[in-house]
Amino acid sequence: MPLKLNISDKGKAWKLEIPVEVLAGKSLGDKLNGKIIKPELGGYELEITGGSDFSGFPMFKNAEGIGLKKVLLTKGWGMWSKPKGLKKKKTRLTKGLRLRKTVRGKTISESSIQINLNVLKQGSTPLEKIFPEQNKPKEPKQKPAAQAEQKESPAETKAEQPKEEKATEKPKEETTKKPKEETKESDN
Repeated sequence: MPLKLNISDKGKAWKLEIPVEVLAGKSLGDKLNGKIIKPELGGYELEITGGSDFSGFPMFKNAEGIGLKKVLLTKGWGMWSKPKGLKKKKTRLTKGLRLRKTVRGKTISESSIQINLNVLKQGSTPLEKIFPEQNKPKEPKQKPAAQAEQKESPAETKAEQPKEEKATEKPKEETTKKPKEETKESDN
């Protein structure tokens, strides 16, 4: 399974997939040369800041090794959730309250699936030129109504035509009712 990298620099993130073997054995906080990841990243210095495994457990900088660990946390991941016994939905945890959380060790292994990297030193080529496919502006999710009407497919127009024909083909029911005046005369 490939390793998904998120390279962040000044509020922008760039995504890249590489084989796990490239970064296997590296730990959180390690600094590495960008040339290891991709030849175009020569001159970049990157720092491993975080990651997660295939089950979604985050990597924790104080947990040694590659396995899962249960650590006692006083603040951090999941500490805003509702502990048992408290009535409010979301509350700041009281001082001294600790929760046991499962985390992944800080070393990258085959079980790691996503790694976060931060740019410490810029290279000669900007990231916009290295990752041009990610630099494109995104298309809007919904098309405006005017464009949607103009680009109707032939299948849609054919589907609508029989419905209209059915509406016009309905037989007109004529009821023969005598005017009120006539009915009054016949009653007298």
